Order: sequence, then structure tokens, then C-alpha cells
Amino acid sequence: MEALKMDTEKILFIQTAFIGDAILILPAIQKLKEKFSSSKIDVICIPESKEIFESSPFIDQVFVLDKKGNHKSLISTIKFVNEIKKNNYSKLFSAHRSMRTAVMVLSFGVKESYGFNNSNLMHVYKNLINYDLTKHEVQRNLDLVECNYDDKNWKIKPELSISLSAKQKIFEYLNQNKIKDGFIAIAPGSIWETKKYPKKYYEEIIKYLAGKKFQIVLIGGIKDRELCASLINENFFEVFDSSGLFSVVESIELLTHSELLISNDSAPTHMGMCADIKVLTIYCSTIPQFGFYPYNSKGRFISYDDLNCKPCGIHGYNKCPINTFDCAEKLKPNIIIKTLEEMLND
Repeated sequence: MEALKMDTEKILFIQTAFIGDAILILPAIQKLKEKFSSSKIDVICIPESKEIFESSPFIDQVFVLDKKGNHKSLISTIKFVNEIKKNNYSKLFSAHRSMRTAVMVLSFGVKESYGFNNSNLMHVYKNLINYDLTKHEVQRNLDLVECNYDDKNWKIKPELSISLSAKQKIFEYLNQNKIKDGFIAIAPGSIWETKKYPKKYYEEIIKYLAGKKFQIVLIGGIKDRELCASLINENFFEVFDSSGLFSVVESIELLTHSELLISNDSAPTHMGMCADIKVLTIYCSTIPQFGFYPYNSKGRFISYDDLNCKPCGIHGYNKCPINTFDCAEKLKPNIIIKTLEEMLND
């Protein structure tokens, strides 16, 4: 990257996508802060990811863009930008590729702006970076900040500072429920229905793990409560439902006490990366090749790919487009269980 004129330059990142995307931009921010240690790095994000960026020791200030509320209109978004641009940023990096973000970048008028070449209104960016579909998202974000890496050193752990209050909250939850370190965490939910491994299959996996006397903790947000509650069976050995009880960062702290996380292709996969634990990601309608798989040495993934219809979309759908859901139905629980056995014995 071209040397900064002053080490105290102000840098702005824009990432207003989902929680998982927020976590995956952290390694790029960490490397940038490492290179320019005295620089000020601020971030624009959505309300859902605010806590993640505020917990990063590499970020100075977080600005929240409420796209569904206070900043829903274009006029309110521009007013939002006009307040922040008073900070006089010299560099701007946008990992988000939407039309709204492009308008924001144009409004900021920063001399050195960096964006991906598949962004909407890509010509508003002074520097266009190739969004390489063959790479992991962390690598693509490192490309955005023009960080050199090789096949091994790109696998950077996203770092968060967990508050004492969050640690205490998790300690009390584990203590009250007599949950010991080394439990198995399961995150059965997702925003997209076609990313969710079938409930009936999760029940078989839970039954297997419960039979092995593993304590199991279900994790997720408030919207996952109904699903998680339905997976609780009095015949199972010690299965606990923590959905809706903890924030994202608190959930990451909870995961640090687990042996392994089972997750769909969704945000908990990346939360497991922050916790640096074993993560098994199950792919239904999406594929690992999109670049959002668990990349630490402890991570693995499973995907049934012998289908002409897969992948049907980069995010997923609320219903299988051809009404078969074969990408999930044909990925039988015994395949997952076999991989779990290998990971638990590793």
C-alpha cells in the first residue's frame, strides 16, 4: 500500500452487512492498524454489528447506520454522512457493495477511496480492487486494504476484547446450570430457511451426542427461540437452550468454554472462529466455495454437492426453489456424526 503521508491519518471503514461479514472484516482492520499504529480507524456499521466493532481493540469510533429506521431515506443517509465527514478522513475502505454505500462514498468525497470492482456504482471509488470469487472473504478483505499475504498467513484470528461483565454473565450462566467446560454448542438457526439443516436431522445429532453424555448448549438469537425450544427433549441428556439470552460478543465468550460448535452456513460459524474452537459448518443450499467457511486449523465443513441445482443462490431462500431441498435432505445425519467423531477424537 502507498505510504500514508502522516501516521495519524484518519481512516474510515464501511461495512453495513450482516454479523458474519462484520467479523470477517476484522482481520483486514487489524492488519491496517498494525501497519499504521498511530492512525485513527473508524467504522460505519448497522445496529446488529455495533457491539462487534466496539469490542475490537483496533477501532477508535463506531458510527451506526440504521438503514431500516432513522436512516432509511436517502436524505437522512446523506445527513448522517455530512455529520461524520467533519472528521476529515483521508482514506475510505468499503467492504460493502450496495448502491446506498456507493452514494455515501460519493458524499464523503474522500481523496483515497477503496472498493471492490463488483460494487454498485463502482466508479465512485478512486481505487478498485478485484473481488476474487475463488478466495475466502478474509483474503478478499485483505486485498481491499492491499495487504500482502501467502497461503498460510492470511488465516488471521478476528480479535475482540471481551468485557469483564460479559465474562461474568457467562460464568454465572454456566455455574447456575452446572454446565462444564467442553460442552458441544449447536446453532441450528439462520436468516435463510434454505441454509437451515433440517430440525429432524439436528434431533438425531443431539440424540447421538446426548447418548455419549455430552452436555449440549443451543445458541442463537431471539428469532431462533422457537426452533431451539423445539429441540429440547426430556429424554436427552442435559440439553440447554441459551437462544436469546446473550449478545453476539457474550455468545462468543460462551463458545470459548465449548469443545466444538455445529453451525449452519451462518454468523455462528464466524463467532466460533473468534472463539478459536473446533467448528463444523453444515452447508445446505450454499457452498464453501463462496468463501465463508471456517478457516482455522480446527474448522471443518460438510456439503452435499452432487446436485445440478446447487448452489441456488449466494444467500439462500425462504423456500427451496424446486421444492425438494435435496441439498439438505441428502446430507444424512450419519455423515455429520462420522465427522463429529473424527473431530472430537482429534
